[in-house]
Amino acid sequence: MTTRRIPKPASSNIEGDPDHPVNRGTLCPKGASLIDFIHSPNRLMHPEYRAPGSPEWKRISWEDSLDRIAELMKQDRDANFVEKMPDGKTVNRWLTTGFLAASAGSNEVGYLTHKTVRSLGMLAFDNQARV
Repeated sequence: MTTRRIPKPASSNIEGDPDHPVNRGTLCPKGASLIDFIHSPNRLMHPEYRAPGSPEWKRISWEDSLDRIAELMKQDRDANFVEKMPDGKTVNRWLTTGFLAASAGSNEVGYLTHKTVRSLGMLAFDNQARV
């Protein structure tokens, strides 16, 4: 079994572009508050898992967390995938799971995410960016 390594960022720098013609380097409220989020002592740096009924969270590895997500997605898709409508029309839909993408990705990442989610049959797909 191979171990996935998630790179840790060396440093964080949040600033606007002073040459931008619209905002002249100012940040939106979300961008301006990110530095507090990054340096918060409450920020999670590792995946955690809380078993059903348990009051405590346990740290797990990135590999275990990604494997668990993949396993649960596969179980749900296998149980709820709709290949055909009652009239025989092929639809290939997975209606019980959705996906919310992040706004920090590039257009290329957004395109690949959209293609991947749609290829699984998910119809509930959204992106948090509203710009």
